[in-house]
Amino acid sequence: MTVKSLALCLCLTLFFAVSAVAGVVNLSAAVSLKDALTELADTFTKRNPAVTFRTNFGASGALAKQIENGAPADLFFSANVEWMDYLKQKKLVDDKSSAPFAFNELVFVGKPGLAVTGLPDVVKLERVAIGSPSSVPAGDYAMQALKKAGIDTQMEQKLVMARDVRACLTYADRGEVDGAFVYKTDALLAKNARILFTVPQKFYPRVTYPMALMPAGVKNGDAVAFVRFLRSTETRQVLLKYGFIDR
Repeated sequence: MTVKSLALCLCLTLFFAVSAVAGVVNLSAAVSLKDALTELADTFTKRNPAVTFRTNFGASGALAKQIENGAPADLFFSANVEWMDYLKQKKLVDDKSSAPFAFNELVFVGKPGLAVTGLPDVVKLERVAIGSPSSVPAGDYAMQALKKAGIDTQMEQKLVMARDVRACLTYADRGEVDGAFVYKTDALLAKNARILFTVPQKFYPRVTYPMALMPAGVKNGDAVAFVRFLRSTETRQVLLKYGFIDR
C-alpha cells in the first residue's frame, strides 16, 4: 500500500470515527418545562453517552421567533398551541410529529396569609405580575382569565409584565409584587410564595404543551430517538413528579 493510500485510509478512518459520534440535539422549550426536560434529557444521555443536548428555554413566543429567524432547533415545545401553529404556518414544523406533550394549570401565588382566595380579590392588590401576553402563554392565559372575570380594566395599571413565567415567580418570591399568575409547576418551586388559589378552568383555555420535530430534527436520528423516549411511561412519571398533568 502506498503512502498516499495509507493517508487516504487514515483520513477515511478519522472521518467515520467522527461521524460515529452521535450528534447534537438542539432543544427549544417553554421555560416552565425546564426542570422536567432537563431531567429527561439527562436520563437519555446517560443511556446514550454520545448524545449532547443544547437547550434553549424561554418564552414560547420568543423561541418561535428565534426559530423563524434561523436559530438551530431540532425540537420545539410550546406552552400553548398558538405558537406551535405559528411555526406550522411558516412551514417550520414537521406536522406528523406534532402532538400534545403535557398539560398544566394556572394558579395565583403570593405571600402566605394574604387575603386572596379568588380572582375578585386580585383587584385589591397594588402590583401583580404576569408574563407579557404577546409572547408568554402564561400571561396570555392570565389576561384571558382577567377579561372573562370582568376585572381586566381594573387591573390595567397594576400589572407588572415579565419576560417569562419564571420571572413572574421570582418577582412574587422576592416580594417585589403582591402576587403573580404562574403555572402550578412553577409555583411548586417557590421558596417563599405560596399558591393562594387555582384559577378556575372556565376562565381560560386548557394549558397544553405541544411538541414537534423541526425539519432539521426529522433528519437527526438522536432527536427522533429522544421523541420516542418522551412518549414512554417513564416520561409521564417524570412529568407527574413535577406537577404536570399528562392527559
